[in-house]
Amino acid sequence: MSAHDIPEVRRHMDRLAADGIDVVRVTYPDLIGTDRARDVLLEELTRAVEHGLAFCRAVYHTSPQGDVVPVSGGLDAGLPDIAVRPDLDTLTPLPWEPGVATCLAEIVDPATGSAAPESPRDLLRRVLERCREHGLRPVVGPELEYYLCEPDPAGGWRRYARDPGVVYTAGLRADPDNHLLRTLRQVRDLNIGVISGNHEFDGGQFEINLIHSDALSAADRSFRFKAAIKELARREGRLATFMAKPFNDSGGSGFHLHLSCDDTDGRNAFDDPSGAYGLSATARHAVAGVLAHAPALAALLNPTVNSYKRFGPDTLAPWLIDWGLDNRSAMVRIPPERGSGARLELRLGDASANPYLAIAGTIAAALLGVLAGEEPAAPLEGYGYDTARSALLPTTLSAALDALEADTALAEILGKDFTTSFLTYKRNEVERFQRFVTDWEFTEYAYHL
Repeated sequence: MSAHDIPEVRRHMDRLAADGIDVVRVTYPDLIGTDRARDVLLEELTRAVEHGLAFCRAVYHTSPQGDVVPVSGGLDAGLPDIAVRPDLDTLTPLPWEPGVATCLAEIVDPATGSAAPESPRDLLRRVLERCREHGLRPVVGPELEYYLCEPDPAGGWRRYARDPGVVYTAGLRADPDNHLLRTLRQVRDLNIGVISGNHEFDGGQFEINLIHSDALSAADRSFRFKAAIKELARREGRLATFMAKPFNDSGGSGFHLHLSCDDTDGRNAFDDPSGAYGLSATARHAVAGVLAHAPALAALLNPTVNSYKRFGPDTLAPWLIDWGLDNRSAMVRIPPERGSGARLELRLGDASANPYLAIAGTIAAALLGVLAGEEPAAPLEGYGYDTARSALLPTTLSAALDALEADTALAEILGKDFTTSFLTYKRNEVERFQRFVTDWEFTEYAYHL
C-alpha cells in the first residue's frame, strides 16, 4: 500500500481501533532471515506509511553477535538509511500480544527510490518476475523443523523432553507440557496457514506444517512462522532454535521445500500422465536445473558453518547430488502424487535458511533448468549415500560460497549486488569461526600437548 492510499490507511486504522488494537508491529527479514521490527502507535501509522520508518541499511550487514560486517553500501557509505514502509495488506492481530497487530514491510533505498539490494523479499519478487516472463507461477509448500530447549542448571540450554523413540507422535508421551498443542493454536490464530504438527525424530524436536501457496506467500508465512515459534518459546522461558544441528548426539533440523509451477491457465505444469515418470518435460528440466546448481544452492539453503555438520551418510539429510521417486535418501524427492499434486521436494535445506533466499534460489535453479531443456540422469533406486553413483555436495560453507560465486548463471538471476553482499557477509562469518578457539579444541589438545 502506497502513501497515495491514505484514505485506505485510515480505514485500516479505524478497523484496528474498533478491535482494540493500538500498536502495529512492522517487521521485515534481514539477510539471515531474522525478524527486524518496530512498534508503531496506531495514531502514527499514517506517517509511517507516508514517510517510512528509518532504519540503518547496515542492519542487513549485522552479525548475530552485533558486529557490522563491511559489506558495500554500509560502513563504506557512512551507514545510510533505508525506509521501511508498513505493508498493510499483510496486517493481522498478534494473538499473544493483546492490543497489537503485526504486518510485513516494504523496503526502499531513499537514494534510489527502489528496493534495497539486500532485501530478501524483493529478491524473491525479482526471481518470480523472471518466471512470469516464461509463463510459470511457482507454488511452494514449506516444511520446517525446530528444537525446543529449556534452561539447564549450569546456565546453558538442554533439550526439552529428551525421551528417545517418540518419532512422529503427539501427546504427553513426547511433549509432557503440551508445548505443541499450545503453540499450534496460537500460530493458527496468526493466519499463516498452519495445518498440523508433531514431535519429530529426536528428543525436543518438532515439526509444524504449512499449506502450499504461491511462492511469495509461502516465504512470508515461513518467515512469520519462525519468528512466532521463537517468540512463543521465550514467553515460556524456553529457547526454540532453527539451528541446523544444535546437538552432537542428535540429527539436524530440515527446511524441505515442495515446488511445482502453474502455467498461464492455472494448471500444474509439472504433471503429464504420458511423460516419463508421469512428469512433464518442464518438471524433469526443473529437476535437472536444481541438480546442476545444487553446489551453489547449498550456500543459500545451508547458510551457516554449523549447517554442514547436519550432512553425512545415514542422516536422512542430503549428502549427494541425486534425485529419486518417492525416495527420502535423495536430495530431490518426487512424491508419489500426480495430477494437481505433481511436484518435487528439495530436501537440501536446513531450518536455519532464510525462507526468502532458500525459495528464491530453488526457483531460480529450476527456471535455469527449464530454459536449458536438459533431462536429469536416471533416478536413484534403493538407499542412497553411495559416492560411486552421485557427486558430493559441498562439505563446508566456504566451499558452498565458492560454488555460488562460480555459478554465474544463478548469480545473474539473483542479482550481482545481492550475490556480492551475501558472499561478503558469509565469508566474514567463516573467517570469524576459523579464528575462534572452540571447546572441542581445548578438550582435544590442552591436557596432552
